[in-house]
Amino acid sequence: MSEPKPPTPTPGDTYKGWLFKWTNYIKGYQRRWFVLSNGLLSYYRTQAEMGHTCRGTINLATANIAVEDSCNFVISNGGAQTYHLKASSEVERQRWITALELAKAKAVRMQAESDDSGDDCSTAPPTAGQGGGCRNSEIQSTLRTMGSKVEDLTTCNDLIVKHGSALQRSLSELEGIRVGGDMGEKIRQVTERATLFRITSNAMINACRDFLGMAQTHSKRWQKALMTERDQRIRLEETLEQLAKQHNHLERAFRGATVLPSSFSNPALGGVSGKGDASDEDDDNEFFDAMEDPAEFITVPADPKYHRRSGSNLSGFSSETGIDDQSVNFDELSLASNPESPQSLELEPVRQRRTHIPDKPNYYLNLWSIMKNCIGKELSKIPMPVNFNEPLSMLQRLSEDLEYYELLDKGAKCQSSLEQMCYVAAFTVSSYSTTVHRTGKPFNPLLGETFELDRLRECGYRSLCEQVSHHPPAAAHHAISEKGWTLRQEISLASKFRGKYLSIMPLGSIQCLFDKSDNHYSWKKVTTTVHNIIVGKLWIDQSGEIDVVNHKTGDRCHLKFAPYSYFSRDVPRKVTGVVTDKDGKAHYVLSGTWDEKMELSRVMQSSKGENGTEGKQRTVYQTLKAKEIWRKNPLPEGAENMYFFSTLALTLNEFEEGVAPTDSRRRPDQRLMEDGRWDEANAEKQRLEEKQRTARREREREAVKVACSPEEGAHQDNYQALWFEKLDDPVSGETLHVYKGGYWEAKDQGSWEICPDIF
Repeated sequence: MSEPKPPTPTPGDTYKGWLFKWTNYIKGYQRRWFVLSNGLLSYYRTQAEMGHTCRGTINLATANIAVEDSCNFVISNGGAQTYHLKASSEVERQRWITALELAKAKAVRMQAESDDSGDDCSTAPPTAGQGGGCRNSEIQSTLRTMGSKVEDLTTCNDLIVKHGSALQRSLSELEGIRVGGDMGEKIRQVTERATLFRITSNAMINACRDFLGMAQTHSKRWQKALMTERDQRIRLEETLEQLAKQHNHLERAFRGATVLPSSFSNPALGGVSGKGDASDEDDDNEFFDAMEDPAEFITVPADPKYHRRSGSNLSGFSSETGIDDQSVNFDELSLASNPESPQSLELEPVRQRRTHIPDKPNYYLNLWSIMKNCIGKELSKIPMPVNFNEPLSMLQRLSEDLEYYELLDKGAKCQSSLEQMCYVAAFTVSSYSTTVHRTGKPFNPLLGETFELDRLRECGYRSLCEQVSHHPPAAAHHAISEKGWTLRQEISLASKFRGKYLSIMPLGSIQCLFDKSDNHYSWKKVTTTVHNIIVGKLWIDQSGEIDVVNHKTGDRCHLKFAPYSYFSRDVPRKVTGVVTDKDGKAHYVLSGTWDEKMELSRVMQSSKGENGTEGKQRTVYQTLKAKEIWRKNPLPEGAENMYFFSTLALTLNEFEEGVAPTDSRRRPDQRLMEDGRWDEANAEKQRLEEKQRTARREREREAVKVACSPEEGAHQDNYQALWFEKLDDPVSGETLHVYKGGYWEAKDQGSWEICPDIF
C-alpha cells in the first residue's frame, strides 16, 4: 500500500495499474500491480518486484475476457489459469477491459502473421521478463547485421582508394621508363597491385550485394508491420471517438441530476463469492485497515444557466470583482488589477543553490532491537541513532512549509476575503506534500538552536526558527514577506510509538496575517502516522480535520484529510474542504490530494441530498467547473537516493557565511550524516545530547539558588528564548512565542555575543 498511485495511461500496447485479485477464502481480494505488454498480462505484489519476481502471466491470445458486474471481471485461458479481478471503480474497469481487448486482438493478429510468414522465431509467447517478443528481437538483429555490412562497405571503400592510388602510380611509372632490364620488375608490381585492387573491389561488390539482398528481403515485412500499426491506430482512434461520445452523453444526462446516482457513492467492499486461483503467497506488507468514512457532502455540475449569468448577481466575491463566472481563472482572480511590479520581476538569485547532496548510504540496522523496549514512550525521549534520521533538523523541516510561498503572495493581492481564504487553505495543504516519501526522522533541535531561511532577494521573504523549549520540545517560527504577509507558528510535537505504527500529533497553532486587508487567519496541523514501523515498507498518512478561521470576517474553511482505508474506492491521500462565510453559506469547494494538487470549484447552489450510509443527510453542492489552484513541484532527479528531498530541501543545509553560531547548518552530527559518515555522526550526536543535559542541570542548580526554597526551584529551568517572547494574541486568544526582533540586525553587524555555545 505504500507505493504511490501512478497516473492512468492511455489504453494501448502497454498498460499498468493496481487491481484487486482474488486469492483465497481467507484473504479474499488482495491488491496487486498488473502490467499488460506484448499481449501478456503479468502481475506482481509491488512495482518494485517488476525487475526480479513475476507472480504470474497469462497469454491474452488464447484468453477469454468476461465482465461480471460493475467492477469485477474474469480472465481465463480455458486451462488452469483464471484471474478473478476487481477494479476500484466502474470507469477503471472499463479502461482495463478496453486495453485488454485491444491487446488480445493485436496478439491474435501477430500470432497469425507469424504463422503465415514462416519466421524462425518460436510460436511460444515470451515471458514478461524478456522485455519484448521475437519480432522486436528479429528487427534488432537485422539492424545490427545491416550496420555491420555498412562498416564493411566503409572499409572496402578505404582500401579501394588506397590500392587504386598505388596502381595509378605504377602505371605512370611504367609509361615513363625505357625498355630495359627493370621492365620485368615494374610489370610485376603493376600486376600485384592490379590483383589487390580486383580482390578489394570484389569484396565490396559482394558486401553491396548482401546489403541489397537483406534490404529487399525485409522491406516487405516492414511494410506489412507498418500497415498493421496504421490499422491499429485507426481502430484506436475510432474506439476513443466512441468513448468520447459515450462520455458526452453521460455528462449531459448527469448534468440534469440534482443528486449523484447511487453508483457514485462509496460503499464498503461487500462479501465475495468463492473463486479459484489461490496462487498468491502470504503478504509481507502491513496495511492500516481503517473503515471508510462517508463523505460529508457531494458535488454535481451546476445548471448551465449559471454560466451565462453575470457574476455580480451571485455572491460577494463576484460583486466585488465583476468577473463573469464562465471565464474565471483562479490563478488570475482579482490579479489583473494588481499586476506584478517591475521590481519583483527583475529579482535575480544572488547565488547558485546546490541541486545535489551525497547519496544516502545503505546501512543495515535492526529496528526491533531498539524499539521493542520503547512502546508507549515519548519519541523525543528515545535515544535514536542517525540511521533513522534524515540530515535536516526539525527547524529546517518547519521552514519547508514555505516551499509554496507563492500561494500567500497571490492571497495578499486578493480583493475578496473568501478568495484569499482559498489560497490560505491551499497553502495549508501544500505544506504536507513534502512528507509523502520522507520516512526519515528529522534531528531533534537542541535548546537554543536556530535556523534562518533568507530568500529576501530571491523570493521576497525570510524566516527564522528557534527551539524555545526542550521538554516538551517546541519550536517557534516567524516569516515575513515583502509581498505583504506574515506567517508565525509555534509547534510542539507529541508522539507515541504503538508497535505497528507511529503517531505524531502537532500541538500549537499557525497564524497568517495580511497587511493590506488586515485579515488574521489561524489553524492547527493534522496527525501524521508512519505505518509498518517493524515489518514492511514504511509509508506515511495524514489524517484529521483543519479549521482555517479568518478572525476579522468570520470566514471559515473546513478541511478534511481522509485517512487511508483498505475498503475505500476513493483516491488515496484525499483532501476535501468547503469555504463558508460568517453566516455559514458555502462559496467554494476544494478537493484534491495533499501529495499532488488541489482544485477549486465555485458553489452556485446547495441543497440537502439523500441520507448517507450512516443516516446523515449530506449536502449537495452545484458547482462550476473546477480550476487548479495548487500543484506539487516535481522532485529533483535522483531524489530517491537523496532522502526524497525537494529542490528547496536540498538547499536548507547548504552552508552559508554569516549565520548565527546556533544555526542548524553548523550542527556537526547533522553535517557528518549528510557527508555519509554515520558512525562519526552517531558519536557526535551522543556528545551533543550529553552536553545539553549538562547545561540543563546547571540551569536547574541556578534556579535552586535563586528560589525561595529548594522544593520550589528543584525542577525549574530558567531558560529564556533569544529571539522570541511569549505573548497573548488578542485576536485569536492564543498564547504563543512571537518574534521580538533583533536577529537580522545582529546578523548585519556580525554580533552574536548573546548566542549560547550549544555545539
